[in-house]
Amino acid sequence: MTDLPTTMIAIDPAEPGGPEVLVPVERPVPTPGPGELLIKVAAAGVNRPDVMQRLGQYPPPKGAPSILGLELAGDVVGLADGADQRLLGRPVMALVAGGAYAEYAVAPAGQCMAVPLCLSMVEAAALPETLFTVWSNLFERGRASPGETILVHGGTSGIGTIAIMLGKAFGLTMIVTAGSPHKCARALEIGADHAIDYKAQDFVAEVKKLAPDGVNVVLDMVGGDYLARNLECLANEGRHLSLAAQRGGTPELPIWLMMRKRLTLTGSTLRARDVSFKTEVRDALIRAVWPLLADGRLKPVIDSTFPLARAADAHRRLDEPDHVGKTVLTVG
Repeated sequence: MTDLPTTMIAIDPAEPGGPEVLVPVERPVPTPGPGELLIKVAAAGVNRPDVMQRLGQYPPPKGAPSILGLELAGDVVGLADGADQRLLGRPVMALVAGGAYAEYAVAPAGQCMAVPLCLSMVEAAALPETLFTVWSNLFERGRASPGETILVHGGTSGIGTIAIMLGKAFGLTMIVTAGSPHKCARALEIGADHAIDYKAQDFVAEVKKLAPDGVNVVLDMVGGDYLARNLECLANEGRHLSLAAQRGGTPELPIWLMMRKRLTLTGSTLRARDVSFKTEVRDALIRAVWPLLADGRLKPVIDSTFPLARAADAHRRLDEPDHVGKTVLTVG
């Protein structure tokens, strides 16, 4: 690592605020610790948790850098002592607990995956956070099985679009909600079986028409009053998976309905989980999903790209009504 610079440009806001706090600053190039790789970042995915951190609502876990960014793609340029020297120079995509909005970042080797030849660095950077989240929740915690019907809120978000594609690849019927006719049309183009405009339609009534016996799994990022409505949509033995709570984290729970249908309510956060857990998810993805990536059957939907210096504009883009898929920062 002797030829590497000692400083780099990063997005590391000094205080919470609006997108305007996302200005480039100089920071030391990080040093990989045991089991870590140093990656020269080519691209970094932009996610809703980054917005929450910017607002001061989602501080990084202990030991994680304050630099924003949870996923990246780039070339391995440095290794800790004892690491596999064959990784040097290899292009990888990585899930990190922070630090992706920068020219260099460190990542645990167990959270890194080789970039398939058919993917660009921008596409690769758009995948780790959503793949880890969808796989560990929908398929592991949610036990989604071929032939089942799934309801996904936010069908045109980064998570929603990957959920649609993975669901169809593994034999699921995918019903999604989205906030406009345009977004519903895009969800259908991406592969959803049905798309409900939640602003114009009662999604509970529409789901009951589409799945009279109820859906088997709900993947929810809304929370609040959606919880009770989601439980109405579930079939007996259904599973409700909470990934976020954009409309509030303390909803009323219809306990009798939950008991009568024998429902399972669960959820998870990913960022603070330990490396061993994330490595297990990585290994499962390599077994089950990498063949889909390698032959081009699965590619992320890229909404837009911005250079690192325009991270503020990338965050503004997330809130625009026609946003579909992932926004990515390009570095260098």
